[in-house]
Amino acid sequence: MKRRLLAGGFVLAVVALGAWLTSPATALARLEWLAADPLRFGLALLVVAAVRPFLAWPTTALAVAVGYGYGWVGVPFGVLLVTLTALPPYALARKGRRGGRVARAGERVVGVAGDTRTVVASRLLPTPSDAMSVGAGVASVPLRPFLVGTAIGELPWVVAGVAVGVSTDRLLAGDLSVVDPVLIVGMLGGAALLLAGPCYRAYQSRESAAELLG
Repeated sequence: MKRRLLAGGFVLAVVALGAWLTSPATALARLEWLAADPLRFGLALLVVAAVRPFLAWPTTALAVAVGYGYGWVGVPFGVLLVTLTALPPYALARKGRRGGRVARAGERVVGVAGDTRTVVASRLLPTPSDAMSVGAGVASVPLRPFLVGTAIGELPWVVAGVAVGVSTDRLLAGDLSVVDPVLIVGMLGGAALLLAGPCYRAYQSRESAAELLG
């Protein structure tokens, strides 16, 4: 028992050290020299986007890096990176889908609101991006609506991240946060507006069907 506890403590220590060494802030500092060459910097960010899901980094770290290296003109590239980096968790979830209650619930939501609209609304919510990607995969959202919805829904977050990357003072202070109360309220309002109409129409249809059966 004692050996197991010691081994477990050692593993946790290694994981914690690895997380600290590979934190977004540390990675951005190490990528500073790459920014001198736009092409080299872009290739490096594509590599980071490919491995980001496996390191559990927030997607906004990519947008911050884009803002740092390219400024505001990098917003489209930031959207591309955030969209591409959502593919691994989506693909794994869809491939390993086994059905069940969660999958059926997701399919019902998508069936009511539509594939693209549902993905856009989910991206606007202040929830982990990878969780939304997994949810879309489990709910069997087709690839094209997933990519389009992700690009649209992540755009405001990318703009917020680029704004942080453009601000040298915030980067020097180690402030990589894009959380802003006004932004969060706006995102929540947008998600609610996207889903309110379809959900209400579905509710009305159900009520009408119940009246006819009754």
